[in-house]
Amino acid sequence: MKKFKKIYIEITNVCNLACNFCPKTRRSPEFMTIETFGKILDQIKPHTNYIYFHVKGEPLLHKEIDRFLDISYEKGFKVNITTNGTLIEKVKDKIITKPALRQINFSLHSFDGNEGVSNKDEYVKNILSFTKEAFIHSDIIISLRLWNLQKDNITKHQKRINNEILQSIEEEFNLPYSIEEKVSPGRGIKIAERIYLNQEHEFQWPDLKNEEESISGFCYGLRNQAAILVDGTVVPCCLDGEGIINLGNIHENDFSKIVEGERAKNIFNGFSRREAVEELCKKCGYRERFD
Repeated sequence: MKKFKKIYIEITNVCNLACNFCPKTRRSPEFMTIETFGKILDQIKPHTNYIYFHVKGEPLLHKEIDRFLDISYEKGFKVNITTNGTLIEKVKDKIITKPALRQINFSLHSFDGNEGVSNKDEYVKNILSFTKEAFIHSDIIISLRLWNLQKDNITKHQKRINNEILQSIEEEFNLPYSIEEKVSPGRGIKIAERIYLNQEHEFQWPDLKNEEESISGFCYGLRNQAAILVDGTVVPCCLDGEGIINLGNIHENDFSKIVEGERAKNIFNGFSRREAVEELCKKCGYRERFD
C-alpha cells in the first residue's frame, strides 16, 4: 500500500481574494460536503496520517471547517491549513482549540497580490495576534510565508512592503535582530517555539499555455503527495488546480485503485527516470526547485 507524507484536500475552490500570482480556477464554485469529506478520509486512511486543506480556494471560507477538523481528529488525521489569513480574526475561535490542527501556513504575500486592497496593518496585526494566541494556548505550528521574491530584480515597492511586514514581526516578538539579515530564499528562520518565517521566490504555476517547458526533472507528485479536488477528482499534486491530470474520482473508484492506475504509474515511473511524461508537468515552474 503506497504511503504519502501528505494528501491535499480542497474543501472549497472559492476564494475571497484574486491574487495576481495565483491563477483563478475556471471550475464551478463549490464547497465540499461533510459526506464527501468523510468518504475521502475513509478512503485515504491507509495512505497517510497528514492532510492539508489546500489546492485552490480559501479554506477558512468553509462554514463547517470546525466540523471538518473534528471529523479529522475522530478518524486519526493531523491537519495543516494554508490560508491567505484575511479571515483569521473571524474564525479563530472555531479552529484554535481543535486537536487535529497541526499547522497553519499564512501566505503573507497574498495581501500585496491584490490591487486596491487596503488596511495592510490590520491584516498583519490580526495574523500576528492569532500567532501569539496559538503559541500560548495550543501546540499549533505557525509558518509565516513571503513567497514573492523575484529571481531577477525585486521592485522597490515589493521590498518596502516586505520590510514593513518583517519589521512588524520583529516588533511583535521583540526580536533582537533584523529578520532580513538572517533569512534567505529557501531557508526559513525560527522566530519562536513553533513559529517560523520563510521567504521564497515566486514560482510559475503549471499551465498548458506556458511556452517554456522541460521534459527532464523530478517531482514528488504521487511519490510523497497527492491531491483531491472539491468534486472528488484525484490529481498528482496541489498545483494541478484545474484537474488536468485527472487520475479518477473518489465517487467512482476507491482512492487506492486510482493512485495505482496506469496513468498514475506512468507519472511515478517517469519521474523515477527524471522525466516528465505529462504535458502539464513539463510546463510547471515549481518543479525547478527539485532540480
